Amino acid sequence: MPVHFHNVNTIWASVLVETLHRLGLTTAIICPGSRSAPLAVAFAQHPAIEAIPILDERSAAFFAIGLARHTGIPVALVCTSGTAGANFYGAVIEARESRMPLLVLTADRPPELRDCNAGQTVDQQKLYGTFPNWYSELAVPTLDLNLLTYLRQTLIYAWERTLHPVAGVVHLNIPYRDPLAPIPQPDAQAFADQFPPDFFSTVQPNTSSPTVPHSATLTSRIFPTPFPACERGLMIAGLAQPQCPQTYCQLVAQLSQALQVPVLAEGLSPLRNYAKLNPNLISTYDLILRNPELAEKLAPDWVIRVGEMPTSKTLRQWLAQTQPQQWIIDASDRNLDPLHGKTVHLRSSIEQVASHLGTPSEFLGESMTYLSLWQHCETQMRQALDREMAATEVLFEGKVAWLLSQYLPEATPLFIASSTPVRDVEFFWQPGNRAIRPYFNRGANGIDGTLSTALGIAHRNQSSVLLTGDLALLHDSNGFLVSHQLVGHLTIVLINNEGGGIFESLPISGFDPPFEQFFATPQVIDFGPLCLAHGVEYERIESWQQLIHCLNPLPTEGIRLLEVPCSRKADAQMRRELFERLKQSAHWG
Repeated sequence: MPVHFHNVNTIWASVLVETLHRLGLTTAIICPGSRSAPLAVAFAQHPAIEAIPILDERSAAFFAIGLARHTGIPVALVCTSGTAGANFYGAVIEARESRMPLLVLTADRPPELRDCNAGQTVDQQKLYGTFPNWYSELAVPTLDLNLLTYLRQTLIYAWERTLHPVAGVVHLNIPYRDPLAPIPQPDAQAFADQFPPDFFSTVQPNTSSPTVPHSATLTSRIFPTPFPACERGLMIAGLAQPQCPQTYCQLVAQLSQALQVPVLAEGLSPLRNYAKLNPNLISTYDLILRNPELAEKLAPDWVIRVGEMPTSKTLRQWLAQTQPQQWIIDASDRNLDPLHGKTVHLRSSIEQVASHLGTPSEFLGESMTYLSLWQHCETQMRQALDREMAATEVLFEGKVAWLLSQYLPEATPLFIASSTPVRDVEFFWQPGNRAIRPYFNRGANGIDGTLSTALGIAHRNQSSVLLTGDLALLHDSNGFLVSHQLVGHLTIVLINNEGGGIFESLPISGFDPPFEQFFATPQVIDFGPLCLAHGVEYERIESWQQLIHCLNPLPTEGIRLLEVPCSRKADAQMRRELFERLKQSAHWG
């Protein structure tokens, strides 16, 4: 019997946990506290759910996001009453914006202990505002079979709302009266005699999927009239973290080859890591479009975008200036057009579009010439960029991303921190066929929880890598407390440029003071002793050959930090000079 009848709280908590298990829950992250004791005990005792204790609530929440990212399965997140739940807030926002399934369970005082100066009590009603997909406060546990069926059905609905119609956060606030420990109560033990043996028989995983539009309807929405022969089109593969990246890349390639259009592939998209699938792949578009003459000659008439807008500011400005007709393929309910252009949102997946699109031979014509122009520019720019990188002997931030693209083991999960690392991947990541799996927190684009998310991705996964700057790592250094819970391995490639490198590229960098103290915010930290305190292996990188040697093979257990010391100001200047040389060298001939 999966229900424990010690007392009323253990009955409710074990019904909750067993229901979630039958719905598909495999992992629960438990933060310590007294009021959440019934939940913590129930999760810890369930043989089929991995319960992971994590001290820091913010770290725990981002670790849960990492798990959800690589599994696609909702993760339960448990905390006690008071300010504990407030520490989940940053991760709740990220999960909302990046559509990650989380089930947040905040324990609370019962109603009679609120607003009366009872300890560790705050207003937890709708604590996360509009960010959850759904919120509810559960009833206070009682020995009532009707209320237990209410609990079961509420959990079924809550689980569904973490996944449909779009993935996201569900917050359940759960009040408990004493006793919180599993202290026996005779009436609760007697309640076992009236508990139905088939209570959980109807609880099963939700396998429903969105309705697929009729093929004729879908095709007419994308292509309402045949394209004139003079029209020039392209595809943009933006930010995406599909559960099946190879299939995703094949479908994008199928569509681009049917239309014979180039595919501008964001560095955070999996496309650059399955390059052989798509001969129309363009990776250096940001550098190409910095040349005004080329940007004008390559202006498109229409664009099909898959996923979110790429990171490149140059690309965004080019689209805003050229104002092509744009179709966005994305099955979610989001508005994915920050440029407010001539845009049609297709609430369909790339799988649905590719399966219903015929071979539109009538779309060809000038599009073939347009494609060849893009391919010529890509070949020229890629060769020039690779020559520059190969000749760079100093430890330069951009070359780290360039080398990772070539030397990581096949299928390595790679978490890329926000700010400078995502931009270096965008600029320098070389197309290849290593099936590297990029992950990122770009829903809210913050640096919150960088290390913890990467650890969540690495847990029970292939040996993984985190590419981060020093500020993002220090901002989440409590993530190192998770090291003893990690099953697997994470290598941290730390770009230590002693401050916020992203700000060096912004106009504010010309105003010092206060730039250095209030924007770059350098931190005087020796990472060797920090790693030693947490039992993390540490190595300082002094040469490119040393870094390459450390990347393949990766260890299989624990955490390792590879510190790559770089000069923030020198690297910013090097980028400017490099981009200017490449812009001037780009031409048609």
